[in-house]
Amino acid sequence: MAAFVAVLTALVGLIVLALGLPIGFVGVVGIGLIIYAVVSYYVSTSVVLSISGAHEVTKEEEWEFVRRVENLAIGSGLPMPRTWVLEDSAPNAFATGRDPQHAHVVATRGLLDKLEPIEIEAVVAHELSHIGNYDIRIMTLATVLVGLVALISDFFLRWSFLGAGGRRDSKDKGGGGLALVIIALAILAAILAPIIAQALKFGISRQREYLADASGALLCRHPEALARALEKISSDPEPLEAANKATAHLYISNPLKEHASFLNNLFDTHPPIEERIRLLRSM
Repeated sequence: MAAFVAVLTALVGLIVLALGLPIGFVGVVGIGLIIYAVVSYYVSTSVVLSISGAHEVTKEEEWEFVRRVENLAIGSGLPMPRTWVLEDSAPNAFATGRDPQHAHVVATRGLLDKLEPIEIEAVVAHELSHIGNYDIRIMTLATVLVGLVALISDFFLRWSFLGAGGRRDSKDKGGGGLALVIIALAILAAILAPIIAQALKFGISRQREYLADASGALLCRHPEALARALEKISSDPEPLEAANKATAHLYISNPLKEHASFLNNLFDTHPPIEERIRLLRSM
């Protein structure tokens, strides 16, 4: 998270210099970014749930699923989260929200239909662990910060491509060489910063998945059930239609199922499933 702030500060500083603005303008930009981040933080959960297409369910509608969430929430000492079902035949699940008091657990229809009861309970334990470990808050903040970096980079690149950089340089005859260097560095930062921010976000996501696996196994007292659930979810051939790159990191298993490569591993939202299963079975 500190690296996120460093990347964002360096990006804003270079762009302010490239625009020829006083360095104190960084503070003005900072205030605007804080306001944007706070608003994004509070609306992000509603956006995620809307994008997923899930619908909220009660105990009367999905008695088995909601009862398991309720029992595990009591066992973990967490407030009862709101429960949702995503009508998709691919098995998967995720948790979202700002904190345990505003948490949501979402399961796909495929998860409820294809997994055994003890495996469903293990998946729910994993998602409740994300809530209890405040992973939902960490990943919401990470997503907001990535969005800020992308927004600022996009603004500056558009400004540069429109020729504003050349006009700024032509007005600064005395330090034209330095101005060109600053503008070049700012353009480079605007290109690289979103890539670095995404890599940081996915690195955080992978570490939190390992932690949720361990905490979930402790909560449900059945690491083998969680290992079997991960095997079934990852090997299921059906794609999750509602998943996209913005929400993939939330799911218990990567719903995009991209081909393995160095770059894909660098930007993968989850640790290797084989390693997660191996660690669970070593408990």
